[in-house]
This record gives sequence, C-alpha cells and structure tokens, in this order.
Amino acid sequence: MSIRKILPAVLLFIILAATACGRSSEPDEGESFIYCLNEDNTGIVKAEYRLYEGDTLETARQMLEDMQEPAGDIEYVSAIPREVEIQQCELSGSILEVDFSREYLEIGQLREKLLRAAVVQSLVQIDGINGVAFTIDGVPLTDSDGIEVGLMNEDDFVGDMSSSPSSYQTDTLTLYFANESGDRLVPQTVDVRYSSNVSKDKLIVEKLMQGPDGAGAYPTINPDATLLSVTTKDGICYVNFDSTFLTGAYDILPDLTVYSIVNSLVEGTEALQVQITINGESNAEYMETVDLSQPLEENMDLVAADEENE
Repeated sequence: MSIRKILPAVLLFIILAATACGRSSEPDEGESFIYCLNEDNTGIVKAEYRLYEGDTLETARQMLEDMQEPAGDIEYVSAIPREVEIQQCELSGSILEVDFSREYLEIGQLREKLLRAAVVQSLVQIDGINGVAFTIDGVPLTDSDGIEVGLMNEDDFVGDMSSSPSSYQTDTLTLYFANESGDRLVPQTVDVRYSSNVSKDKLIVEKLMQGPDGAGAYPTINPDATLLSVTTKDGICYVNFDSTFLTGAYDILPDLTVYSIVNSLVEGTEALQVQITINGESNAEYMETVDLSQPLEENMDLVAADEENE
C-alpha cells in the first residue's frame, strides 16, 4: 500500500480519537460534549466532543462508537466497555433504539447506571433525538427488580451521578381516568414504588398510559402513543408526545384525555399548569376539539361527584 493511501487513514483515526474520551478539557458553555466515567468509575464527566457531520442516525452511531474508544487520559474512562457490543442502532421517529450484546448484563449495578446516564445524556444532544431505549439481544432492558427501564431522556438522570446505585421510594398518587360512561373523570389512588432516578411527573404520565387498576375506571390515552419527554420548569409541566397521541382510542369525551393528564399532574406535583406538546410543538388540537396551544390549569368540573364514584 502506498504512503498516499496510508496517510489519510491515519489522519482519520487521529481525528476520531481526539473526539472521544481521551480529551481531558471540559467543553465551554453551549459546546457539544460526550460523557465519560471518572477514574474511579463512580461518576460521569463531560469531555469536549465534535459531533459527526451526518444525518441523525449516522451521528448517533458515530457517537456510540466513540463512547467505546479507550480513554487517552487517566482521568477519563470510556462509558461503554469494549467487551459490550453495540449490535444495532435504529431511529424510530425521534426515539433512538440501541441494542447491546449480552455482555451488557455482566456490568456491575453502579457502572450500568452510569453507562445509561452517560449514553442517554450524550445522545439527546443530537438534533432529532428526544429519547433513547435500550435492548439486550432484542429484549427491553430491565432493572434489578425486573421492571422494564423503558424510554429514557436527560430528565431521568437527576441528582448526583457519583452516588450509590439508585434507591427506590414509595408514594401514593391520585390519577384521573374516565368513568364507564366516558363523560366524567374519576380519581383512583395508586401506591407506587419507583426509582429515585425517575422524575415523579414522568412517572404519573406513564402510569396514566398504563391504564387503571381495578373496576370503575377506564383508560384515557391512546396506548400506541409514545411519550417523548416530561419536564417541569417555572411551575409548568411540559408533556411531549408523538403525533399518535392526537388520535383517540376510546369512546370518551376528548376533554377527559387531556384533563386526566392535567389534573393528575397538578395534584401530584408542584406544577400549576400543564403544556401538552406534539413532537415538541404546541400548535395542535386534541381530536380537533381541545386547544393545546397554551398551558392548561386543572379542571375539577370534569370530575364525577363522590356519589357517582361509589
């Protein structure tokens, strides 16, 4: 092979290596980055990173490869161990699905938690990616209790990532579902146990999407809808679905679907209002009836009287 053919390949390798965890300097405000693990494997740290100039999927695949590169700085450890194979990476709408080999299951609990935090928070920087889902040999990833981890975004990783493996907490939620007639909301009290790394507002929406337990209450949200993200800021909870949400799946008043979400979140969190968006956009109407362009306050007029709940 001639030197002319060798030099471009060497140059490309050097450029890619410089973008991975071997770079020790932290990014400036507004610059792209990649997460690595610290020297003790007890926390994650940001490193400078130049995003690949390709489409969304190409950029994500390149980032995942770079997150597996051996670190060139002793302070940084690659987030994804070399023995874990990235078997597939596909984009479904704005959700990136990453499939790992079975070696992923051999990672220790803390290291695995840090891997998820590093990979997800790095990937969601990429335009067109609003959430990430992990599978192992095609099977959805579950936690140590056998609970499916599901869709993840940056809001799932709150608190100090150098702490011990995620703890669990219990709570009692009041969720609003439809009554049998489909013209009123009925409250249902639910005891939950969930990871401290899952925000309560997201938990509430996920529980609503799963539907009610027991008799006397009926689901309100299209089960085929995808929850992209849930965040709360300045007293407003922003709930972002894909466009499937706009298609009702049950014979109920359209207002019930919207206010089952609004009432449950306002009652269960510090949010005072709820803004429902579709693929990040607020210029939508649910079932061409309920205006979603502005944040909504709870509407207790839609809740059935106590005697109707009995």
